[in-house]
Amino acid sequence: MGTLPDELYSEEIPVEQWLALAEESSKTSNGFPPNSLNKLVPLDPMVEMERIVGISLYMLGNVLPFVVGPLLLAAWFTIIGRYAVIALTIYFVVLSSVSALYFAPYFRRRYKRSKFMGSNIKDNQYLYTEWNTSKYLNTTVVWPDTMMDPKWKGSPLIFCLVPHGVAPLGATAYPMWSKLWSSKLCHWTAAPVVLSLPLIGFFMKQIGYIPAKSQNILDTLMKKEESVGVFLDGIAGMFQGGKTERAYVKQRKGIVKIALRSGVPIVPVYAFGHTAAYSVLVDPFGILEALSNRLQASLTPFFGRWGWFLGPPRRVPVTLCLGEPIVCPKMADPTKDDVNQYHAQMVAGFQQVFDQHKGAYGWSDKVLTVV
Repeated sequence: MGTLPDELYSEEIPVEQWLALAEESSKTSNGFPPNSLNKLVPLDPMVEMERIVGISLYMLGNVLPFVVGPLLLAAWFTIIGRYAVIALTIYFVVLSSVSALYFAPYFRRRYKRSKFMGSNIKDNQYLYTEWNTSKYLNTTVVWPDTMMDPKWKGSPLIFCLVPHGVAPLGATAYPMWSKLWSSKLCHWTAAPVVLSLPLIGFFMKQIGYIPAKSQNILDTLMKKEESVGVFLDGIAGMFQGGKTERAYVKQRKGIVKIALRSGVPIVPVYAFGHTAAYSVLVDPFGILEALSNRLQASLTPFFGRWGWFLGPPRRVPVTLCLGEPIVCPKMADPTKDDVNQYHAQMVAGFQQVFDQHKGAYGWSDKVLTVV
């Protein structure tokens, strides 16, 4: 996705033209050659600068609503608080001005888009910002032959992705999920509190995000008959980094029950690189982790490229590896045993796809632990 030609990045382009660019692994090998899925390609300086500004603005927009109140209170009582408010205001104004007045018109002309966003969600998924993220991270996607089965073409799918990391930026290659394997529009999920944020929440809804609630997901799968993408470990996945990759999915059984009630297949997806893009500052008592999980919003400091607080991610390659689809029979009222059975298959799917492709990503010495 990161090297897809600009002229092919359009809803009108048939999927066959995308697939014609795909490379196949050897039928006799267990995946791709070592270190073949962790490459970065030279990046257009304009794309790089736009993402440095744009992602920093996005991160600030996620945090700002939660800190405005405390900062204003601090400014009322302390001189340090006043300086902090002034500095934050200048930072926000500079980022938003450069983004809106310079990069937005430039990339709309370059990518031949008449407007930034309209009423068509599928078309909105081709926003220049998300396209530039795919280039910045050289987002690569790997899938098994079974994903090309014609029966998926007009059927909804549930994409379950781990790890979340600080920001699951690999998933922002949104058109891919709505085009490559199924022609159904894919709606990713987000915590309701995130979708209620000013501006950020509005833009996320316009590209198809829905609340991460059972009824919303079921309605999308069964009434709209459209696909859903779930960041399965959620906010908890931010705190699972380290030398060992960790997938916080042992207790994530709700999505399996939804899959069984709707009869929609689950596709396990492992995102190599998500945990390397940022460094999270974790307090030794786990207070910020507990509060973040409770509020379903990140309250912990994190640092990206050049140690930039709430800044752009390190430019690391992100490779999204899909496992075999888990076909879930439709059940009106799945039992606990039914849920456990298919949940075990999903967990095994994550493990299998990680082990199969970790060498190709250059992580042959790493292990995945399910927690």
